[in-house]
Amino acid sequence: MAIQYLALSTLIVLYSLMFVGGYVSAAGLGLTCPEWPLCPNGIMPDEEYLIEWIHRLVAATTGTLVLATAVASWLNKNAGKKIKFTSAFAGVLVVTQITLGAVVIDTMLHAVLVAIHLGVGILLFAMVLLTTLFAFRISKTTITTKT
Repeated sequence: MAIQYLALSTLIVLYSLMFVGGYVSAAGLGLTCPEWPLCPNGIMPDEEYLIEWIHRLVAATTGTLVLATAVASWLNKNAGKKIKFTSAFAGVLVVTQITLGAVVIDTMLHAVLVAIHLGVGILLFAMVLLTTLFAFRISKTTITTKT
């Protein structure tokens, strides 16, 4: 039962990350924190870096949750091939996305890389959504086989 809530939490945090990332992009704040992974002044940034720092904090949290969901799906003995694929693919995509985020900062928001970063983010969301749906299917299947 825990995998369902882990997957759902991952989906919610990922959606929040996409929302914050959209705000960062639309507000032109993508380079307010020009260093990666930390902003100037280390872990706790000045007010001018706060929004970009929040985006990075939520990204780190999302990455951890995506990887935890992938591990949980592989350890769950009731999990099928579909959830294992979608969660593992999401794990690969989240590592790719974090790497792309660093490259986007290093290349000063190169338009093509920003577009790729967005596209990978949408694909990541799709895989986490499918993982969540498959996780709840595991719960339903487990309940019906026990009765």
